[in-house]
Amino acid sequence: MKIRLGLLPRVVLAILLGIACGFFLPDWVTRIALTFNAVFGQFLNFVIPLLILGLVAPGIADLGRSAGRLLALTAALAYAFTLVSGFGTYFAGRALFPRLLEGSATALPESSAALAPYFTVEMPPVMGVMSALILAFVLGLGMAYVHSVTLKGAMDDFKRIIDLVIVRVIIPLLPLYIFGIFLSITRSGQVAGILGLFVKLIVVIFCLTVVLLLFQFTVAGLAARRNPLRMLRTMLAAYVTALGTQSSAATIPVTLAQTVKLGVRPELASFVVPLCATIHLSGSMMKITACALAVSMMTGLTIPAGTFAGFILLLAVTMVAAPGVPGGAIMAALGLLETVLGFDETMCGLMIATYIAMDSFGTATNVTGDGAVAVIVDALDRGRRK
Repeated sequence: MKIRLGLLPRVVLAILLGIACGFFLPDWVTRIALTFNAVFGQFLNFVIPLLILGLVAPGIADLGRSAGRLLALTAALAYAFTLVSGFGTYFAGRALFPRLLEGSATALPESSAALAPYFTVEMPPVMGVMSALILAFVLGLGMAYVHSVTLKGAMDDFKRIIDLVIVRVIIPLLPLYIFGIFLSITRSGQVAGILGLFVKLIVVIFCLTVVLLLFQFTVAGLAARRNPLRMLRTMLAAYVTALGTQSSAATIPVTLAQTVKLGVRPELASFVVPLCATIHLSGSMMKITACALAVSMMTGLTIPAGTFAGFILLLAVTMVAAPGVPGGAIMAALGLLETVLGFDETMCGLMIATYIAMDSFGTATNVTGDGAVAVIVDALDRGRRK
């Protein structure tokens, strides 16, 4: 009987093996792992602009083509909740992390630079990340405005190719990449601080997700004049399902059923819930913001508040239409982490590992919050009809 491990168990196994092997592997084996990481890192740099263009442009075009009042209202609420999550997490992190991470500051493995890859292969990207993002906005809005069929079909095909690259190439190789990163970190003597960071982040992010969901359902309760705690309890089935599937798309049937139980009209729920599975990413925003802030503090990278605010505003758009696979949102965010926040390859690798380790929490928060968005849209639409 063939046992298939999901992405999270493979990443955890890669981290543990990287730590264990870092204590006894000879230098030549470590250099092989570093060579793989160097080549794979170059490939990621090449793919990231294409990934942004292939995911964001069709996503914007899809939203624009079906534009309507309910669509605009749903998108505005989803974006607002995502921004509240990002900025709320940033301010909470600024208050909490200095104490939690006290004594954890460390330089990531430039200290292991005594060991270098055997070789690397330069793969310059065809365009910069910001160029790809602006081009995606221009093409997406343009396709929506002119109701393009030919270009939209080509971009949809391009999106499918990018999805395949992520699912068939990047995601399967990520555990090897993370293994190499933790092997290098262990050789540099910094592994204890990194593991301490992981544990603290998981606890903080879980507590913040509870606060975020209470906020979202309090707003929904005020809009619909219902008990927010009862509504949140009704959505727990969707939360638990998402913990297991790690996919907003796979959880849609359960999210839809529980949203109807909240009193939302079935026809409206059938519209809002699938849409929010793509554009409402409060939980993903929380994880990426918290991880980015923690990693930057731990490595001594100073990021001005204005720069981080710009990162959050761009990230809320860039994650739209991220593929519905574990780790899809962090793949879409890598370009911004590098260009806006100034993360290097090792810091991005740590971001990927930390994000995937908590992927279930973020997805569960996303889909549970979809119910709150649907309740608010339903309440506002009923109020307009009266």
